[in-house]
Amino acid sequence: MPSSRQPGLTGFALTYPTGTHIEPHSHDVHQLIHAISGTMRVYTKKQLWVLPVGRALWIPAKTEHEIRCNGAVKMRTAYLSPAYTDFPEYLQVLSISPLLREVLVRLAEGAEQVLQGPLALVLLHEIKHADTEALLLPLPADKRIAILAASLRSNPESHKTITDWAKELGFSERNLIRRIREVTGMTFRELRRQTRVITAIEKLAEGQTVTNVALDVGFETPSAFISAFKTVTGLTPKQFGIRLS
Repeated sequence: MPSSRQPGLTGFALTYPTGTHIEPHSHDVHQLIHAISGTMRVYTKKQLWVLPVGRALWIPAKTEHEIRCNGAVKMRTAYLSPAYTDFPEYLQVLSISPLLREVLVRLAEGAEQVLQGPLALVLLHEIKHADTEALLLPLPADKRIAILAASLRSNPESHKTITDWAKELGFSERNLIRRIREVTGMTFRELRRQTRVITAIEKLAEGQTVTNVALDVGFETPSAFISAFKTVTGLTPKQFGIRLS
């Protein structure tokens, strides 16, 4: 791993069996992680990030995170010294360009020292110009809203209404609507849609069909699911790059 004070770049190829849990940890250097198979969930204190094939997660130095693997994960990861400047200050999911993918593969194969400088410049360029994707869910600190958010993740197919939740959590409906927006930055409807689509991405990555996934996560029809998917990601499932059965 590179020094935190001197410019440095290194890469690794790592393989984890399904269900692997990498305990909370942080690095003194920046990290870019990418899976060529499997799906990862990356947790920070405030957010949950879902990382399917074709995407990478930028993790700034000293950011505590943990990882859970869904399916056998073949990870390609790069570590960059904070001595390199002008990188994003916050976690971001990035679309992987063919060039960025090849840089990560070359680093994982063990790039010679003489190539580290040029590869770092290419990596910086690709990260700065990559499309970002909102493949994340909030992990609310508010205990009652955290219960609601966790339930949506565990039971995305649930049709429990905001009225039902207000009664269960001890809010007036108006106060619950306001509190959800304050804590998550989303309305209840947006939070539920985001959760369903994020869950659907993981299921689609496992090879499940659009119809089955749509019903499993709570949509009445595949067309309603595809519409919600496009609202959240800007793409249809096919355009997103998930192989459909």
